[in-house]
Amino acid sequence: MAESIVPISPSSSDDRLRTFYAARRVAVTGGAGFIGSHLTSALAELGAEVSVIDDLSNSSVSRIVGLIDRYPGRVSLVEGSILEPAALSEAFERCGTVFHQAAMVSVPRSMEEPERTMFVNTLGTTRVAQAARASGATRLVYAASSSAYGDSEELPKREDMPERPLSPYAVSKLAGEHVVRAWATGFGLDGVSLRYFNIFGEGQPADSPYSAVIARFAALLQAGEAVTVFGDGEQSRDFTHVTNAVRANLLAGAAPDRLNGQVVNIGCGQATTISRLVRRLADRLGVDRPQVEHAPDRAGDVRHSHADIAAAKNLLGYEPVLTFEQGLDQMLQGGIDPIDRGVIGKIG
Repeated sequence: MAESIVPISPSSSDDRLRTFYAARRVAVTGGAGFIGSHLTSALAELGAEVSVIDDLSNSSVSRIVGLIDRYPGRVSLVEGSILEPAALSEAFERCGTVFHQAAMVSVPRSMEEPERTMFVNTLGTTRVAQAARASGATRLVYAASSSAYGDSEELPKREDMPERPLSPYAVSKLAGEHVVRAWATGFGLDGVSLRYFNIFGEGQPADSPYSAVIARFAALLQAGEAVTVFGDGEQSRDFTHVTNAVRANLLAGAAPDRLNGQVVNIGCGQATTISRLVRRLADRLGVDRPQVEHAPDRAGDVRHSHADIAAAKNLLGYEPVLTFEQGLDQMLQGGIDPIDRGVIGKIG
């Protein structure tokens, strides 16, 4: 993938966020990763002092080095795991707000490594919450997942629906929501869980078997290779550009009222089928006849995903900055990271 990222900054007219974050010390777990690095960049652009903790297992060191160079004195790195209390303590020192983005993030990988997924995501979130509390932080903003809804047929997904996780990843992320709520109600650590719906955007890795579908499909189509669609292609997702996820985090961190562990959906509020996604990407990339190969449904995958975002609007003032189509255009305009041809055969 490319070594640079596209910084995402909120509108300069949003004085409330700029006033809130100016000179404020915050921490971002997983801040060298895809969403975390965009969030780190936006926070630094607003004037915050950002302490990143990342073990660099799922990110490039050049990404965080680029941010440190771009925002001298505003971005620092603690290279370590969220499972290491000493590293967390160092990263969270003097931080008022902790944005918890670090996780093992793949459903397929969680089916292959269920115990490690549970260990990193569930115990890791517990240690993040405990370290945030011990450091004197006043708010924890957690990257939760829409996978908590599982295979419920009711659409759109609302936060008051029963959870039906289908994979170790979904179970582990749902457990993190309970950690956030317990630390909010039991220990007084303000917290909120943002249930992300299929985040995509610039800088997302495309060359892994676990890469998100838009980045992977775009790179394969651009390379003239076939894309593998699991199932019939009529499954749907609420694809959400990373700008929206960053905006939701900024609003959550700056929310004036107490947050008691609430859960809110972060999406665009629209669903797109996988087949339609392939057509949209092919049209934009000038591929007349995209090669599509179908494979059996993957264990742990949900059929449909579509967010009701009313609760996020009511609690945080969240509204999507970019629609799916606008986000897709912005991602493609930024350039698609090529896939290493040596790993194309491993991706599907």
